[in-house]
Amino acid sequence: MEPDKVTVSEEGSEPAESGQAEAEAEAAPRLFQARSAIAEWTITLIVLLFGTTTLVQAFVIPTGSMENTLLVGDHLLVDKLAYAPSGPISKHLLPYDEIKRGDIIVFRYPADISQTFVKRCMGVPGDRIHIEDKALYLNGKKLVEPYAYHNTGYIDSYRDNFPTDPDVPVSVGAHDMLANHVKNGDVVVPPNYYFALGDNRDSSLDSRYWGFVPRDNIIGKPLMIYWSYVASSEDLSTPSLTAKHLADVLLHFPTKTRWSRTFRLIHGYPVQ
Repeated sequence: MEPDKVTVSEEGSEPAESGQAEAEAEAAPRLFQARSAIAEWTITLIVLLFGTTTLVQAFVIPTGSMENTLLVGDHLLVDKLAYAPSGPISKHLLPYDEIKRGDIIVFRYPADISQTFVKRCMGVPGDRIHIEDKALYLNGKKLVEPYAYHNTGYIDSYRDNFPTDPDVPVSVGAHDMLANHVKNGDVVVPPNYYFALGDNRDSSLDSRYWGFVPRDNIIGKPLMIYWSYVASSEDLSTPSLTAKHLADVLLHFPTKTRWSRTFRLIHGYPVQ
């Protein structure tokens, strides 16, 4: 707490309170960042210690559609409470969030709800979206996307200039989106739906190919990478652990574990 009196500095010309205020102003952003980090870790530890399958779920990344944000073989803990609908009392007790542009979301694949996908939410209800020569435009504004990754140099007529007539097979949901939710060259996200893209834009099965994500399909958001292991999509494509993958882990655990990714917190990116 600040003292009421003003003392004189060593030079006798500036009040010490002024220098103290400047120092505190410089320290404030660092203090805020430290408190934010502590709060994130506190929530993470609470979930780890007391959570059950109703609160947190383990998930492994089997494909490269979110590279380089998430890699094949990243094992995640998913916070299932993050987007849970809040009640009159629980909304004051639990940190429920609205789904925001730039959030990384985990959801049931609309074309086959037995599968779980992870993508980045790039459109919320009412947003207008189109892609032009690989660049994403949101509500008429070209986005700067430091997380987006392009692994091909050529322009695909549908993937990289969207929406237009698809040059590959797409699902019923995508056909409905293209037929009923395109206005003036933009896809318009309807109420209670979201538009999701993989960060690896050239190699991602996402809303361009199967349509919008229903709000009810969204499970939560990743909290952290608790383990990351170099593995192939083939090894991780089945729900159960294969004998081949188990043998590989037993033999190469120390050398193929990506230690630098262990316990890494996962953040969205603020997209305006």
